[in-house]
Amino acid sequence: MKKPDIKACARARNASVSSPSDVMETAQDPLPGWREAILEATERYHCREFIENDPIQIPHSCTRRVDIEVAGFFTALLSWGNRTTIIGKSRELMRRMDGMPGDFVRSSSEREWASLQGFVHRTFQDTDLLFLADFLRRHYRCYESMEDAFLSAEGPNVAFEGRQRLQAFHDRVFALEWAPMRTRKHVPSPARGSRCKRLNMFLRWMVRRDPLGVDFGLWQRISPASLMMPVDVHVERVALQWRLLTGRERGWHAVEALTAFMRMLDPEDPVRFDYGLFSLGVENRSAGVRLK
Repeated sequence: MKKPDIKACARARNASVSSPSDVMETAQDPLPGWREAILEATERYHCREFIENDPIQIPHSCTRRVDIEVAGFFTALLSWGNRTTIIGKSRELMRRMDGMPGDFVRSSSEREWASLQGFVHRTFQDTDLLFLADFLRRHYRCYESMEDAFLSAEGPNVAFEGRQRLQAFHDRVFALEWAPMRTRKHVPSPARGSRCKRLNMFLRWMVRRDPLGVDFGLWQRISPASLMMPVDVHVERVALQWRLLTGRERGWHAVEALTAFMRMLDPEDPVRFDYGLFSLGVENRSAGVRLK
């Protein structure tokens, strides 16, 4: 494997900050051993057993493509907070959709949609759920897959990368004038500085061609090489410990900076390292507690 150009990554990271005040006075290189630690952690945690305690188990309970997409989308949107609670609320939602979320959003009657009323997970409420389910209904009337919602409207040959893809999806979801403002925080926009952690995670699930079968790899028109790291507090904690992030990056800039480092490790599949970084962060340790 080609040795990563650490200086180039550090320059990319520092160039991604949002304003001159965000630039550190002295360039900060990662700590020695970061590469080996992340490769080791990914080798350890990227396995089928990961599914058992992760929200990805919800779409893994489905067999049809459309059910995997819809279950994966809503599970990803609910994925903040305690994982046990996330899994429990996602299962509740699947029960409300009669265990067939694809058929539910595409063909349920108005009476059947009433089963979604009263659903709440933290700030995600039934208003958000009903609007997004209606968006999916309208989308599936025109397309066979949710993948199309993340592609350029100008055609399949138009290059469309991470930030553009998420922004285009956001714009499609909220194209209607009556789209509720409150729902925008649940389908955020990189243009507004969001890290879009949950959408990046959903894309990882749908796009990565995973030889171990944790991620699904259902979508073939989006390259795994173009995916962006899902950066949550666990991933950020480890990235800060190894000085892959400085702590000065804001919002989406942290995603770009960390993804740049991961692409130096594997340019074809950078987000596979999410397994190692996330799991180390959850356990509140880094590389066998080698950091002091």
